[in-house]
Amino acid sequence: MHLTLDAALLTAWADAATQALERHCAEIDRINVFPVADGDTGTNLLLTMRSATDAVRRGVREESLPDDVAAVAVALARGALLGARGNSGVIASQILRGVAEAIGACAGGPRLGGAVLADGLARASRLATAAVTHPREGTVLTVLTAASVAAAAVASDVISEVAIAATDAAAAALARTTAQLPELARAGVVDAGGLGLYLVLDALVGLTTGRPPVARLPTTGAAVRPPARGRDALTAERESGSPAFDYEVMYLLDGTTDAAVERLRSELDALGDCVAVVGDGDMWNVHVHCADVGAAVEAGMAAGRPHRITVIRFADQPGADVTAEAGGRFARSRAVLMIVTGAEVAELARSAGASVLEVGPGGPLDEAELVAALAGTRARHVVLLPDDSELTAVAERAAQVARRDGQDVLVVPTASVLQGLSALAVHDPERRPGEDVVAMAEAAAGTRTAGLMVAESEALTWVGRCDPGDVLGISDGEVVLIAPDLPVGALWLAHRMLLAGGELVTALLGEGVDASLGEGLAADLRRTHPEVDVIVHRGGQSDFPLVLGVE
Repeated sequence: MHLTLDAALLTAWADAATQALERHCAEIDRINVFPVADGDTGTNLLLTMRSATDAVRRGVREESLPDDVAAVAVALARGALLGARGNSGVIASQILRGVAEAIGACAGGPRLGGAVLADGLARASRLATAAVTHPREGTVLTVLTAASVAAAAVASDVISEVAIAATDAAAAALARTTAQLPELARAGVVDAGGLGLYLVLDALVGLTTGRPPVARLPTTGAAVRPPARGRDALTAERESGSPAFDYEVMYLLDGTTDAAVERLRSELDALGDCVAVVGDGDMWNVHVHCADVGAAVEAGMAAGRPHRITVIRFADQPGADVTAEAGGRFARSRAVLMIVTGAEVAELARSAGASVLEVGPGGPLDEAELVAALAGTRARHVVLLPDDSELTAVAERAAQVARRDGQDVLVVPTASVLQGLSALAVHDPERRPGEDVVAMAEAAAGTRTAGLMVAESEALTWVGRCDPGDVLGISDGEVVLIAPDLPVGALWLAHRMLLAGGELVTALLGEGVDASLGEGLAADLRRTHPEVDVIVHRGGQSDFPLVLGVE
């Protein structure tokens, strides 16, 4: 049995906890009625823990992670923070952060035993409670507090004894949650997040004692008899998340200060409920339920740089009353997941019906992050649009992982966002999946794309020498024209693309580009190519001031 909280035990604990959440994900989702009855707590906890463990595996694979318990703890906490999903995932990230802080406080000291584990749970309790704007009794916070108090009361420094005390206290506190929250009492269930925490702690007991993992979950509270209403016994009206707040908004935030984060927390609290803002000093994870999505994102923009923005409408969520496929994992049959750069094009894709994974320009896309996004669609059949030829390989790898997990994922290798939008335009969920993918692939292949960039330095191109400030027309990765300014470059590039014919020209304006660029281009094309339809959108991309597509 493990006697020391070393890197091997910490990694094994994270893996065992993730496996426990995988086994019981559907059961946790099914009893999720607080703070919103949207049936996703188990899924969110699982995706958050997968992000944590994937961060460690990636560090080991890239040989960038030392074989040191403090480094492993930080990697787990950081991975959970960046991949936290939903309110439950945000809280889970703080549990890992508490453990990391306790281990870091003892770095270089004597053997790490049960006292460090107890300190980690105490820190986790404080951090998680501080993350929630209006904590309530009967939630995962209550279960975590009980576990931390019991762990602190153990006189021994033996890890297994501390783990057993914390787990037993968590089980007892979990049973009491049913009577502590009206939402849980009416449904006759325990708190879903608290149940997930119990599984995480029980996984550590199994590793340190050899005790087999719990087989039957305590999903109903001991103090309240579940009402005999069939499947409705596991549902409840939404009371805590106010009916006025229809959206869940989540994003990562950097480039900010502690003071700005506190102002953001207050602003979000005024906009909605279920506010949770957590961070590690340079990166923050923001979560809120609200009615005004734009205001929630704008508040983040005022505080720093929000990115990886995710918006979920509760009316589109399955809730606990949906008979989902695969034991509750899949809530719908079909989905399209589109990888985009820029908030405006992300909104454009969402309005066209796609699920969206927003990434930074030129930034690396982690395979685990993409797998999590695929799972987050909760669809059995997913069409994945990478919208960048350099992302096709990672998209294929993520699709292969998802297929091993039982999700049918097909990649349409779109090379640009305009090819993705073209594919999305012909998506028909009523068609058979294979036929739909063929139609989407044909639409993408029929869209030629090019863009304008501004030269930053003197260089020799295929079409001559360019100077700083010159506008370059880029097609298939090569410079095809040099223009004196953006309006002229837009006209030259569009006319060049139409030499091969075309019926529709779509223009995406980049971040900060004046609308007159699109208006001038549209007016010229209507005069010189009256047979061509022209559509101009705000794309918000930061790499290309203008992207053109011809279909």
